Amino acid sequence: MGSHGSLGNVGITTLDHLRIEKKNGTEKIVRVAASTRPEDVGAVDLIINFVKCYHTVAAMRAALPLFRDDTTILSLQNGRGNAERISEIVGHQRLLVSLTYHSAMLLAPGQNRHPGTGITYVGELGGRITPRLTAVVDALRSAGFEVSESSRILDEVWKKLALNACTLPTAALLGFCAHRLTQHAGTRELMRGLLAEVAQVARAQAIQFDENERWEAITGLLERAVGAKGSMVQDVQAKRPTEIDVIDGAIAAAGHRLGIATPLNESMVWMLKSLEESYLDWAST
Repeated sequence: MGSHGSLGNVGITTLDHLRIEKKNGTEKIVRVAASTRPEDVGAVDLIINFVKCYHTVAAMRAALPLFRDDTTILSLQNGRGNAERISEIVGHQRLLVSLTYHSAMLLAPGQNRHPGTGITYVGELGGRITPRLTAVVDALRSAGFEVSESSRILDEVWKKLALNACTLPTAALLGFCAHRLTQHAGTRELMRGLLAEVAQVARAQAIQFDENERWEAITGLLERAVGAKGSMVQDVQAKRPTEIDVIDGAIAAAGHRLGIATPLNESMVWMLKSLEESYLDWAST
């Protein structure tokens, strides 16, 4: 996704629309100027990388025709490791990191359900509040998003990582919608145990992390997200690879590096990998 001063002269090859179904059942149709050919669009100010972790490298290589010397790349993705992958291709100096608490479900090509809204955080990895950071935040706010500049974006990344590590694999393995995770003692205990491991690993890396605050935030979000399906549930149901490697896998890897045991997060990785293999192996035969 690129920002550009005008859509009238950038070589857009298709003009289509997105149909967005809101939580209250109403629909919004948004006209979208889109192209599958980055070279037709040309250089842009901002590129938002909003793809699954396993598509990051391919997406960045495909987006190279959009870059000029001062182009900024914003990673708006789940998990840990995307920033490093992007930096290897286009350099860390171009990079901004972001995360969002919006939730959405793909119903069909060009049709989405948007059951949950939330804040979006954007920051520089070095913690500075720079002119380009402010410009990106202002642009997102002008589009109607609730956005916060963060001088400690890695703290926010770990808070979102905690949410995902606790909820996504648990829901995916059970086929639960988000709100059902809070309705059973077993899932609550499992998520609390996963969170305790995340907190220990985060604090060992000087991340500011309040475990009790995160638990209240996670359970509150789940209770409000009635009917919402987490991204990993959607992946499993569609028989796609999941992002378990950069979520619970990232917690387990950091734990190994730091000498911290993370048996629950490791178990989630083993189980999701087994589940993936069951349908991905079948699909390849």
